[in-house]
Amino acid sequence: MWIERGLEQLSPTAPTQLVIGAFDGLHRGHQALIGGVVAAARAIAGQAVVLTFDPLPRQYFNGKPARTWLSSLEERLEQLAVLELDGVIVQPFDAALSALPARAFLSRLQEHVHLVGLWAGPDFALGQGRGGTLEVLRQLGIELGFTVHTFAPFIWRGTAVHSSDIRRLLQEGHIEAANDLLGRAYRLTGRVCPGEQRGRRLGFPTANLEVPSERLLPKDGIYICRAHLARGSFEAVINVGTRPTFNHSDTTVEAHLLDFDADIYGESLRLDFLTRLRSELRFASAEALVQQMHKDVAQARRWLAAQV
Repeated sequence: MWIERGLEQLSPTAPTQLVIGAFDGLHRGHQALIGGVVAAARAIAGQAVVLTFDPLPRQYFNGKPARTWLSSLEERLEQLAVLELDGVIVQPFDAALSALPARAFLSRLQEHVHLVGLWAGPDFALGQGRGGTLEVLRQLGIELGFTVHTFAPFIWRGTAVHSSDIRRLLQEGHIEAANDLLGRAYRLTGRVCPGEQRGRRLGFPTANLEVPSERLLPKDGIYICRAHLARGSFEAVINVGTRPTFNHSDTTVEAHLLDFDADIYGESLRLDFLTRLRSELRFASAEALVQQMHKDVAQARRWLAAQV
């Protein structure tokens, strides 16, 4: 799968089935849509392409609201790469682009892409002031030589899949239900940064994950995760929360990797959330916390063993 940062380096060659969107989280609904785009492209010996933006329009207009997004651009590109797409266009989004009417944007697009099919959801609109509604796009398609394809919300286990539902489930701590809608484990990626070393002194060394401020965190609590480093993957118990036993107020993500003890400061760490063990609690003493941590690790090992 090729990735092009902007339209300017592309030239119109193969007939292209194109879908435009944010694809935050790239959940089952997104995956089903892209599957349809790929099938349509193969039927005409063409190419299937996603066009997304960086920053996303909502990020550009609203800034980066704290704890909203389900995935970073890099994570979305990793996930798109396994869906048999031919390419992804990451279009920089700025004031000039936001001011383009739908017709001007599509004309510019066609200078670089041989567009034969544009795929969109029922509420899709593009261009200045979202003036390019589906009705407008269909008319423009007749004039400019492409067909607009719409798709209904994807139904999974009797319910339409929406990113908003996944956010709600994560915020409520329902990790397995959120993962079911995503079609994979919810992932947080960041660098390991120095902490207070308290976990090591208690016998449970932890890696503190530096999570971008816009990324959504699951509800405070203790989780079982699979941790991925460049050197390999490890099972882990994660604390998301404010560490109330030690009177902290800032939210952190701390990972205790099972059967692992090495200096990983500065390394990239990816955490796949699998299930939630319990809520975060305030303990009367550090000793009481350590006793509970032993129980958490034992419970995590039993749960992981049962998944094999």
